[in-house]
Amino acid sequence: MKLGLRIFGCYLVIFCVCFAVPVGWMLDTLRTRYLEGVEDPLVDQAHILAGVVGRMMADGRFDAARFYETFDAVYNRPLDVRIYHLAKTVVDPVVYITDAKGKVLFHSRDPDQVGADYRRWRDVSLTLDGAYGARTTLADPADPTSSMLVVAAPIMVDGALAGVLSVGKPTTNINSFLKLAKPRMIQVATLAVVMAVALGYLVALWITRPIKRMTDYALAVSDGRQAFFPRLDRTEIGTMGRALQKMQASLEGKAYVERYVQQLTHELKSPLSAIRASAELLEEAVPPERRRRFLTHIHTEAGRISDIVERMLTLSALENQPHLTKCEKVDLFGLVRDVIESKQSMIMAKNLSVMIDIDATTRIAGDAFWLRQAVANLIQNAIDFSRPGGVMAIGSTADDHAIRLRIDDSGTTIPDYALEKIFDKFYSLKRPDSGRKSTGLGLNLVKQVATLHGGDIILQNRSSGGVRAVLTLPTKRR
Repeated sequence: MKLGLRIFGCYLVIFCVCFAVPVGWMLDTLRTRYLEGVEDPLVDQAHILAGVVGRMMADGRFDAARFYETFDAVYNRPLDVRIYHLAKTVVDPVVYITDAKGKVLFHSRDPDQVGADYRRWRDVSLTLDGAYGARTTLADPADPTSSMLVVAAPIMVDGALAGVLSVGKPTTNINSFLKLAKPRMIQVATLAVVMAVALGYLVALWITRPIKRMTDYALAVSDGRQAFFPRLDRTEIGTMGRALQKMQASLEGKAYVERYVQQLTHELKSPLSAIRASAELLEEAVPPERRRRFLTHIHTEAGRISDIVERMLTLSALENQPHLTKCEKVDLFGLVRDVIESKQSMIMAKNLSVMIDIDATTRIAGDAFWLRQAVANLIQNAIDFSRPGGVMAIGSTADDHAIRLRIDDSGTTIPDYALEKIFDKFYSLKRPDSGRKSTGLGLNLVKQVATLHGGDIILQNRSSGGVRAVLTLPTKRR
């Protein structure tokens, strides 16, 4: 499992556990919270009414008939009140009064209860015993939603307990509030979960993005592809990435020096052996004509050594450049024209015809020096392998993503066994006119330049004869 999925999974589990517990508790205790909210004003109402009734009893003015008239008028009065989303159309509290022995003196809803013994109800019995009296009772035992909350208060006359006044309220409205509140809470909780999951996923991507960049970089390096070290933050991941880059650079430096020395030693053996053999022969008495031939041979091999060293130094500078240090708009037509002019003597010597089909407005973003080196090597190859009197065609095509420079020669094709190795360092084919090989560094340099610019180079045999080189370079720098 990927690290990002692990982080996201752990976050999801932790979030669900920490979120589900409080939400579940809220849903389970929501009814209790509503009942608490209803009970508090009922306590106030009970004590206020008990105080009023107590004063009336003390003055001898208590009249149950007047109470019935008042409550009947209130119950029958039209009511149309909207409490947020709840429509209230009736006054539903119930009030009853008992004497000090628990017998009913007044009942706002059911006058037939007068004379009944209510001491069996908790609200009355606890209040008569001097405690807080309250109860919840089902009006219909078969209907769990028909409960009524009743709160009682003592009626005091001249400091003595004269009775109990109870105020009851059906929980029907509470059930309506719960029906509205619970779905809304579930919707909000679901939305919160979805948002938390989405944010958690984004956070996991944000945390693991530097690791993915480092992984892509490491894979590119291991595959031998040109890789640019990713931009990392200053966290532990960034520190680790920079440490790995330093380690990789150190290891690559050691390996590069080892390969460099081995390759250079191998390539210098042949010309040095030729120089040594010619020098040994010159120590003997040889005719002047042979002496001149040996000296010419020594000069040729010395020049070859010098060419190898210079090209190796150029290639080394290119290979040690991890990314472009200079980027400018380069005139492709002007670059090709300048290279052709610099090689006019060789072109004329082989009587080659050069055809250029490049839009004069074409511009390439890159390092002008290295682009010139690459184009010069490709054109030099085309000159070396073209037959005398042949044609060398140079053209370009472009689209929104890349510019492709095409160079066709009219020489021999590349053998199949050489196609896979043609860009290897020091690999070279014999020139058809001289039979000699070059340093084998030119095409490798072209490959390095193309990679440095984020492009590519391919060589392919043409069906009509000769070879086509296609240098592809991106239109815009990344």
